[in-house]
Amino acid sequence: MAVQNKLYTVEEFEAFLREPDNRDRLFELVNGEIVEKMVTFEHSVIALAFGAKLYNYLEQNPIGRAGVEGAFRPTEDRRNVRLPDISIVLGLDKPVTRVGSTPYMPDIAVEIQSPTDSPKDMRDKADFYLASGVRAVVLVYTPKRIVEVLTPDSRDLLNADDTLTLDLLPDFALLIAALFQNV
Repeated sequence: MAVQNKLYTVEEFEAFLREPDNRDRLFELVNGEIVEKMVTFEHSVIALAFGAKLYNYLEQNPIGRAGVEGAFRPTEDRRNVRLPDISIVLGLDKPVTRVGSTPYMPDIAVEIQSPTDSPKDMRDKADFYLASGVRAVVLVYTPKRIVEVLTPDSRDLLNADDTLTLDLLPDFALLIAALFQNV
């Protein structure tokens, strides 16, 4: 859901987020347009299942950090601030932003389909992430219970019987069916 017809800069967007009516809501800046994110319980159950697996992996393999709904923006882009459902930043030397959007993109972005997201919307998000330097994007299509993994060089579709692995996370494995077992 778009908020207004005006195009915003990152600075104007961050001022908008500080307004009292907006502090407890989730918004993204998409090509200058403010868009509110609406997260369903199904979405959050899947995000927690995926995030817990990533958190446990990174506890055992301290090669980076994982977060949920963190705000990231491409360094030179003044019209986009995106909130991947789950993001992974590899390397422990990158700063963890406490105020405003993180001025770099994560290495891995995970997007979980919401009822208002079409498959085209999902692929558009993935294309933006990849064009902005994200090295791998995982799209979780909730209605069909499938997962698509995109890198600059490949696109793989996984079904419930498959296991998700990522070259960027050595020895990480997640059975796709496990993402959907509680929904």
